[in-house]
Amino acid sequence: MDSKKSEVDEVTVSPILHPSNDTSKDAIAQPSTFSRISRISSIFMVLVGGLALFSDGYNAQVIGYMNPLFKELYPDAFTPTIKTRLSNAFLIGEVFGMLFFGWGIDRLGRRTGIVFATLFLIIGIVLATAAHGKSPTSMFWMMIIGRGVAGFGAGDETAFVRRRRGMLVAVATDFAIDLGFVMAGVIVLIVLAAYHQHINDGVWRVSFGLGFVLPVGLLFFRLRLINSTQYRKHAIKSDIPYWLVIKRYWKPMLGTSLAWFMYDFVTYPFGIFGSTIIGTLNPNNTLVQNIGFGTVLNCFYLPGTLIGGLLMDKIGRKQTMALGFFLWSILAFIIGGALNPITSVFPLFVVLYGIFNTLGEMGPGVGTFLCGAESFPTPVRGHFLGFAAAVGKAGAAIGTQVFTPIQNSFSDPQKGVQGVFLIGAAFAMVGCLLTWFLIPDKEKDLESEDARFRAYLEENGYEGTFGESIDAEIKSSAFHI
Repeated sequence: MDSKKSEVDEVTVSPILHPSNDTSKDAIAQPSTFSRISRISSIFMVLVGGLALFSDGYNAQVIGYMNPLFKELYPDAFTPTIKTRLSNAFLIGEVFGMLFFGWGIDRLGRRTGIVFATLFLIIGIVLATAAHGKSPTSMFWMMIIGRGVAGFGAGDETAFVRRRRGMLVAVATDFAIDLGFVMAGVIVLIVLAAYHQHINDGVWRVSFGLGFVLPVGLLFFRLRLINSTQYRKHAIKSDIPYWLVIKRYWKPMLGTSLAWFMYDFVTYPFGIFGSTIIGTLNPNNTLVQNIGFGTVLNCFYLPGTLIGGLLMDKIGRKQTMALGFFLWSILAFIIGGALNPITSVFPLFVVLYGIFNTLGEMGPGVGTFLCGAESFPTPVRGHFLGFAAAVGKAGAAIGTQVFTPIQNSFSDPQKGVQGVFLIGAAFAMVGCLLTWFLIPDKEKDLESEDARFRAYLEENGYEGTFGESIDAEIKSSAFHI
């Protein structure tokens, strides 16, 4: 690479910045060409990213529909401990995946991280689908390991879109995941119908195995994606000044991480065990009815993401997130406090449970990701967002871990359901307070925060390199123009 292209391709931060004065034709034309390629790649990134998250949602939620099936198919082996471990495995894998890929994205770029994530996801799904053992218990443990590996692969971070990110992030991330939740239920019902509602291990193997199709199909397209413009302009390739970063961003890091913990602690167990709750309150239901009701409950997630996306752009990220947490908490208190009269009209309980899901997605469902992304500058966004999301998934794993024991601690199953709703309400209210007092109001323009961050590093004497070469990505990209 010649010296003129080098000046365009990277910016070096030192106590005094020296912008390039090179106005040669090559220096101007290459960024213009890259900009067009990057725009095309960004469109594909949003589409492919949305499909990938749809796949992740399917693979995360399908286990929730399998729990009632496993209970009937393997009544002795499917103990409360196995049920909890199996429900938790994907989430615990995601915790480690988010930490690892959060680190890898900032150092290696989106494409490298995505490829490794997809490979882990595929391997994990294959292991879970092909699970065998000398006994049902050993088969379940192989399944647990496979889902843990798949969860690790699902722990990669999602790209951001700059303009009107509220609605775009809602549709490209949360809506896609929730649609995967819904389709998991639909697919399980179709598979059961194909087996004429005859319960055998083919039902869960086919349901798990179908989660393999989309990641394989997307792998080629993910290989061709180039890194986002924001990442290329501002990435720190080495020697990240962690102390300076934490000193400046400790408060939003604490706020986004703890709020995400509260959200996932509540939403994941109520989503995964939705069919189980329905079966507990209405024990005369068939397996198909319980899975069907669980699918209906997950459908209520979808309008929540769209409403939240609109409100994020209208009244602000922090305000929408706090409002969602507050309303979520109030409704959970109502359901938990008045569960007996509510369940006497069972469709009313299903509708209120569904609205409960809607409110969770409307506020923290969209807000945790977006506030976490916009609270930090591009060079360290993957680190901080990966950490916050990992804390959130730790909340999901803990919530899933304690959900069944809390229910079982009550002699009356209905009291157990009442207890988990009231505890969920308390956690949601804490999430509201954390959001209001710890998460800052941020500008929609990520570039402004990046500029302030670079100035802050300069003032504190940091010398390092931002940006990376454009040439290699243009040559390897499939989107030549």
